[in-house]
Amino acid sequence: MPVKKAHSEAGDPHGDAAAAEAGIGNGATDDCDLAERESRWNHALVGSGLGVWDHNYRLDRKYYSQTWKTIRGMAPDEEAAGDYDAWLQLVHPDDRDFVVHAIDRQNAGDPNYQIFEYRERHKDGHWVWIECRGACVEWDESGVPTRIVGTDTDITARKQAEETLSRLSRRLDLALEISRIGVFEADIEHDVVEWDERLIAIYGLQGASRQIGSDAWAKSLHPDDRERVLGLSDRSVESGSDFQQEYRIIRGDGVERVIRARSAFFIDGNGHRKLIGANWDVTEEVALRNELQRAKDLAEARNRELEAAKESIEHLALHDYLTGLPNRRYLDKMLGERSAECRAKGLALAILHIDLDRFKQINDTLGHRAGDAMLQHAASVLRNSVRAADFVARIGGDEFVILCAVDPASKKIAGLAERVIRELRKPVRYEGHDCRFGASIGIAIDSGSTLDAKQMLLDADIALYRAKGLGRNRFEFFSASARRDIISAKHLADEILIGLERNEFVPFYQLQFDARTLDVAGIETLARWQHPVHGLLTPDRFLDIAEDLDVVSTIDALILERALADRSVWIKDGLPIPKISVNVSARRLADPDLGKKLRALKIEPGTISFELLESISLDDCDEAVAANLKKLRKLGIDIQIDDFGTGHASIVSLLRLSPKTLKIDRELIRMLPQSSEQRKLVGSIIDIGRSLNILVIAEGVETVDHIRILEELDCDTLQGYALARPMPAMQIPSFIRAGSWRHGQIAARALQTQLRRALRSRAAK
Repeated sequence: MPVKKAHSEAGDPHGDAAAAEAGIGNGATDDCDLAERESRWNHALVGSGLGVWDHNYRLDRKYYSQTWKTIRGMAPDEEAAGDYDAWLQLVHPDDRDFVVHAIDRQNAGDPNYQIFEYRERHKDGHWVWIECRGACVEWDESGVPTRIVGTDTDITARKQAEETLSRLSRRLDLALEISRIGVFEADIEHDVVEWDERLIAIYGLQGASRQIGSDAWAKSLHPDDRERVLGLSDRSVESGSDFQQEYRIIRGDGVERVIRARSAFFIDGNGHRKLIGANWDVTEEVALRNELQRAKDLAEARNRELEAAKESIEHLALHDYLTGLPNRRYLDKMLGERSAECRAKGLALAILHIDLDRFKQINDTLGHRAGDAMLQHAASVLRNSVRAADFVARIGGDEFVILCAVDPASKKIAGLAERVIRELRKPVRYEGHDCRFGASIGIAIDSGSTLDAKQMLLDADIALYRAKGLGRNRFEFFSASARRDIISAKHLADEILIGLERNEFVPFYQLQFDARTLDVAGIETLARWQHPVHGLLTPDRFLDIAEDLDVVSTIDALILERALADRSVWIKDGLPIPKISVNVSARRLADPDLGKKLRALKIEPGTISFELLESISLDDCDEAVAANLKKLRKLGIDIQIDDFGTGHASIVSLLRLSPKTLKIDRELIRMLPQSSEQRKLVGSIIDIGRSLNILVIAEGVETVDHIRILEELDCDTLQGYALARPMPAMQIPSFIRAGSWRHGQIAARALQTQLRRALRSRAAK
């Protein structure tokens, strides 16, 4: 260690310096012994890692051993720092003040500073920790130290180890603090236990000594856990096995807590058997765990409820609530399964589509509760009629389906259908009424690798449609011809809808004439379909399908609008068209918005007449129809009964309806020239009309005889091919202006007069 005074390296290591490093003076006389001792001490000093320094102030001589230089990274022949201040710059800045003070005290002989530590910069640039030891060995006459000898030791590794140990210790303390773990160590042989502060705090024993007897722990155990825990502890001590337990304690402040404990045995350096362990308070963790367990139990209970609810929902989703039978969704699932089964086993799949006949009448007359009872009865009949392996479903309304897997050659399906129809035709007693209904069944059977259950269901539906069309209460097997008819009807239905979008439905007009003067008395508007492929089609080609599509009302409305527009054009052209009659369907007449729609057309009162079929307009008018008939009269629209004589209207209903006109059906007109009875019947109808102040129109007037006879019967208006055929709007003006019907009738009447005269003349001869 340099000192404040200037100094220099001097002497030979084997001379005074070596002697100083060896700790001996110059008084030795035996050279051999001296050399041996010097060698021994030199080796000992070098081996110990001590760097020797010697500050002789009296001789102004400073010595630094090779080890001293090695500690600082210096070469053996390298000189130390030139002076004290230069050396002091090599000391760590944080240690300089302390080093200056320590050297002053060491030079003063202060025993408290004989040893001190500091950091000094190594030649490589890093810091080296040095432990400096020094002592005064010579003084002058006044007692001032004149020689100080000492050693420097490199303690960098020790300092690093201490720092590492300190860091680990701090980390451990922090970890224990964060985790709130208390630690104890027990001397088994002497029954002494040492607790740390954290463990004392956990047990609520603040202020207690760290040396705690084992009975203190036993007393803190919860009474309900004490026997169990102490027994486990004793067995652990006896067997030397680790102790791991969770138990409750009653703290010193009376609070109950839950402790988790772990401990293990070890043998210390003195051979004593000891136990070290850790305790930590897990009260909140246990409470959370118990809460989670309760939540888990509750969740599991709810899951069981949800599972039961799911099963119930799935059952409801796949079954009909009223009859308990599988529903359409379940049927769709079973179609695939049963068809796959039949293909695999070489069986045939039979599908029976069942529709109850006259079921609507029961609903309408006895109410829906009666209808529900009949559906439940039908479901019971179907269940009892099939085998256990067969599948029965209600697919909606009064429709059911049966799936059967049978041998391809089996004839049993017809027998099953007959049995179902027979059982369902039996009367069912309900609240004092005998309910009677029946069933129509469509059957489709197929087998083989190409079996398609979904297509078969469509085929069974086609067969059902055919069975209902042939009179109901019967069954029909699917056939290719039935499919063709259905496909054709479907194609026609699509074309009708497209035709409506393209305005292909147009009005044709047939003129009506005064029976006495043959003047134009009105025009009947007829619907025609201008088909892009098949040309002009009359209603008999499309009306039934249009009714199934529920578009007849739409067609009626379109024809009415076009007829109003055409009449407006004719009137502007000066043509005398007193009135136009148009057909109205039963559904349109029952439309609650009919009056509103007609008011929007701004119809001139007395110019339009609605033709009603006798079968829909008289005796059985419901409230909606009756209300609309009143609205028609308020709008100035006349009522005309069409096809009179073919229905079942009574005189009373005619009085109630008060139509403006009756139109006698063409079937009654056709045989007038040949049948006197027909003439009497038509005459009676004309008389009834006149007595009720109702005009009478005869349609189907095909011959001059028809015209003559009806004129003689005093009919009001004539309509038929003998006078005018139906024609488009553009032909009406030229036809009326030409008056060709008059010329034809005059010629025909003249010819008839000549024939009658010739016959009378021949008879006279």
